[in-house]
Amino acid sequence: MTKEEIFKTVQSIAADELDTDADKISMNTSIQNDLNADSLDVFEIMNELEDKFDIELDDDNAKAETISDVVDLVAKQLAAKDN
Repeated sequence: MTKEEIFKTVQSIAADELDTDADKISMNTSIQNDLNADSLDVFEIMNELEDKFDIELDDDNAKAETISDVVDLVAKQLAAKDN
């Protein structure tokens, strides 16, 4: 799965969870500053991503500041799962 495909899924889930327009979410979007997400919102997004991709995201999710960070975390877990 490409990072672009992962991004589209992250974008969709974040938009649904935060009740915002997906077009306003880019790779450089700050989760807290631009989307006004709190820690519970981030937790919910991460849980949905775990379910969607059948992966486990560890405590690094707390360090995810941008959508790009989240995409990288998911890509890393998918790569580890394939090995």
